[in-house]
Amino acid sequence: MNTAYQQLRSIFARISRFNHLSAIAHWDMQTMMSHEGSQARSEALAEIDVLCHQLLCDPKVGVLLESASKETLEGADEANLTEMRNTYRRAVVLPDALIEARSLATGKCGFAWRTQRPANDWVGFASNLHEVVKLTREEAKIRAEATGVSRYDALLDLYEPGMRSEELDRIFGDLKTWLPDLLRRVVAKQAPNPPLPLQGPFDPGKQRELALKVMRILGFNFSAGRLDSSAHPFSGGVPQDVRITTRYDETSFMPALFATIHETGHGRYEQNLPQAWRDQPAGLARSMGIHESQSLMFEMQVARSTPFLQMLHPLVVTAFGQSPALTEANFIALAQRARPGLIRVDADEISYPLHVILRYEIEKALIEGQIEVDDIPALWNQKMQDYLGIGTEGNYQNGCMQDIHWTQGAFGYFPTYTLGAMYAAQLFQAALRALPSLNGEISEENLQGLSGWLEENIWSKGSLHRTDKLMTDATGEALNTKHFRAHLERRYL
Repeated sequence: MNTAYQQLRSIFARISRFNHLSAIAHWDMQTMMSHEGSQARSEALAEIDVLCHQLLCDPKVGVLLESASKETLEGADEANLTEMRNTYRRAVVLPDALIEARSLATGKCGFAWRTQRPANDWVGFASNLHEVVKLTREEAKIRAEATGVSRYDALLDLYEPGMRSEELDRIFGDLKTWLPDLLRRVVAKQAPNPPLPLQGPFDPGKQRELALKVMRILGFNFSAGRLDSSAHPFSGGVPQDVRITTRYDETSFMPALFATIHETGHGRYEQNLPQAWRDQPAGLARSMGIHESQSLMFEMQVARSTPFLQMLHPLVVTAFGQSPALTEANFIALAQRARPGLIRVDADEISYPLHVILRYEIEKALIEGQIEVDDIPALWNQKMQDYLGIGTEGNYQNGCMQDIHWTQGAFGYFPTYTLGAMYAAQLFQAALRALPSLNGEISEENLQGLSGWLEENIWSKGSLHRTDKLMTDATGEALNTKHFRAHLERRYL
């Protein structure tokens, strides 16, 4: 007779298989699906979401969890049971009707955003976002009442378990005391010798070829994944079939290149999660902050380092030919240039956290009911001026409509980008201590040492440990801002 824990493993494995189908369907919706397929696809995905919710919230699961807690389990199985319990606790409070309504609303909002953003159509976008926010507030209220935390913290916990806005306010408050000044100092330092701008056009086909070469250098397994294009770069799919997307700009190859590198970091993490736990909660990524640490490890710590850029330069010249803007020195200067800009995904690593803090402050106020959807454009414009000195009035597509996250109801996700940058800086320093020749290896297209270190300390752990333990075990200390600050000052001053 199967034990309660073994029965739970079977139930969660079944849910994992439905989630597999949902993930691929979501990828297709953002990349390949025809316009008229939106409604039917949204309904199909909503059906899967409700089915998974019903499987997870079956009263039998609660009984099995109670019984399994009395069984004697080994360490990894005990960790898996803890993650099962957490998953059940987060889901059981939500009614099926809300799950279905949320899935339909986010599907509609996200698909319409693909055409509304380029058209700068705030009015059309806001009409859909109102419904997403309404349902997300309802979800947050239910979760908050069940857990005794604030409404925003109840959502934040979905992406960064255990993190609270009080701690974020402390971390972000510290960053705000020195990041703006550091940005001003670096901009002033770089101003006398600005890099030559790139002279396009840059053929999207050649950009894709370059991106594929770099993905191979970074160790992406193309037998378990692929690269496509979409309106917003993302990484999706499942560990055995990771779907990465990027977007191409003919005026510059750099946004697509570094977006691809960023998503490759996500992909490598997914592809190397523990095989033995792939259909179980313990086999999932630990948190979105840790997930973003892997994308930013590759994009910022590795790919914007001078050794990597020196290695990359000949590939760029092979792809696009010689030009004054594509000398090695100018290419490095372009990649390491710091300047305030409108677009988060194109931001340098000094100004990037300010983009995140802006979004965090707005979405927290929105979920807590302190502002409404119609207040977002003016507040966005004001905070952009306060933090980055750039206005966005009337420029919705490059302002408050630029990200896909809110269309998907992913309120609470944005802070994980800056947490990820901090995790990445701290992890990379630990890797350097363990691998003194790492920068030399990177300059020679050799990322095996770094990959091995990440495999041992992060990837293979899945969700077997809490985030704080994962970081302490890997780096010898809890998360702090000092490594991130030291990294920025070392690279840019």
